[in-house]
Amino acid sequence: ALAVEPPGNFDIPDFIVKPATRAILKQLREGGYVLYMRHGTTDTRRPDQLPSVNLNDCSTQRPLTVDGRRLAARISREIRKAKIPLGEIISSPMCRAKETALATFGANFSVNNLLMYTSNMTDLEKGPVLDATRELLSKPLQGKVNRVLVGHAQNLMDLIGYLPKPEGTVVILKPMGGKHFKYIASITPAQWSSIQP
Repeated sequence: ALAVEPPGNFDIPDFIVKPATRAILKQLREGGYVLYMRHGTTDTRRPDQLPSVNLNDCSTQRPLTVDGRRLAARISREIRKAKIPLGEIISSPMCRAKETALATFGANFSVNNLLMYTSNMTDLEKGPVLDATRELLSKPLQGKVNRVLVGHAQNLMDLIGYLPKPEGTVVILKPMGGKHFKYIASITPAQWSSIQP
């Protein structure tokens, strides 16, 4: 397992990343989990145009690449192959997240502005975003389905001290109710083939 050290705060213990297993995939088929998917591969040479990012203008945002769309489509095939039942699918309002959601899950997803990328926010601005994310990670599910959130690595870093890498990583969490959730495991894009039945 990889240890991820949160920068600047040495009071938080190192976050231990757990690779998913076939047994965990089997549990996902029973539902009741949240899959937090980091958006696909982006072009880091074209950063968000701060402070004038326009959610309705993708040209002001760091874009998803052609490889990022292909990666999302491949993860879509892996999720279907694993027979993971999906319920609600919710995306960040950033173009790279919405385009990842579309390429992975089709048009059947909603956008929640409170899943906005937190990297360039003040602590005050982050508060409502992290509260909304925590709620979606904590709220138990009805029936044998899993909730999907398509978002950003920095948001999980702010919430639990874990920056999922690389892009396209799926983080599995168990909602516990009452604003509590438990980290279960992560699936990097390269790991899917090794855990499929």
